[in-house]
Amino acid sequence: MAKINFGGTEEEVITSEEFSLEKAKEVLKDETIVILGYGVQGPAQALNLKDNGFKVIIGQLEGDHYWNKAVADGFVPGETLFPLKEAAKQGTIIKELLSDAGQVATWPLVKECLNQGDALYFSHGFSIVYKEQTGVIPPDNVDVIMVAPKGSGTNVRRNFLDGSGINSSFAIYQDYTGRATERTLALGIAIGSGYLFPTTFEKEVHSDLTGERGVLMGCLAGVMEAQYNLLRKHGHSPSEAFNETVEELTQSLIRLVAENGMDWMFSNCSTTAQRGALDWAPRFRDAVVPLFDELYERVVSGVETKRVIEANSAPDYLEKLQKELDVIKNSEMWRAGAAVRSLRPENR
Repeated sequence: MAKINFGGTEEEVITSEEFSLEKAKEVLKDETIVILGYGVQGPAQALNLKDNGFKVIIGQLEGDHYWNKAVADGFVPGETLFPLKEAAKQGTIIKELLSDAGQVATWPLVKECLNQGDALYFSHGFSIVYKEQTGVIPPDNVDVIMVAPKGSGTNVRRNFLDGSGINSSFAIYQDYTGRATERTLALGIAIGSGYLFPTTFEKEVHSDLTGERGVLMGCLAGVMEAQYNLLRKHGHSPSEAFNETVEELTQSLIRLVAENGMDWMFSNCSTTAQRGALDWAPRFRDAVVPLFDELYERVVSGVETKRVIEANSAPDYLEKLQKELDVIKNSEMWRAGAAVRSLRPENR
């Protein structure tokens, strides 16, 4: 492992220079990798593994939308695509990439298919950490491991194709074989991770659930909506309000942050913008501290987990979800966004 200084704290990371793809192939040469679920992470990890030369089998509900997607992506029914139980029986490494609610629903089936020395792989700590709610308690005679890409499945695939890779955390929950660590690192490299950093199942799920509800998605969406509505209330046009709220962030400023940090972005903006941002950032930070404290407590205590399992297990969940997403899509703010995107040169 390479030791890197992160903000004054030294941490260990693993890169493909230290753990090469060739080494990953050697570690996994006798393994059959089964991916259960072809929804969000499943396609990206499966296709990256396949392109890197690994044997991959998909397990999915036969004939549904995701099954058909797997077929469209080149997986062959009866050869590399099977119903869940039939697929799971073939794996020495079983990747649990179903939704969290899906893992709860299918755990008895999956557990039945685990053999001594198999590896049970997750990309999220949810099912294991909240086992009192999920019922996912692995047998003692398997490895239980995790590689958690720090991005959506879409970007796991995109970053693989453009050669940049996506950062991933990894953790070992149970090492039965004595090979759990090398299996985990090999799988992390095999799916195209840019680098891997160690964590625990607990820390991963606590940070992930907080991040998704906070800065990465929930907070971002809410703050954008608040600013857009404020500008509209004061007479700014939809185009102006959207550009000043979303378009400039996503098409300009956040790219500068990604390149070289927040200070780099500030230094490449006007002095007026710099002064305003530096003055107001602490006020926004302090204003949301109570919300983040409440959010983190709800994550750790399992309140958020309970909400997820109950909502996502409902038989009409996808129908309700679509209605919620349609409200966002059809709002003035995001209809303005569609119009703005249509005016980008590549879309005209």
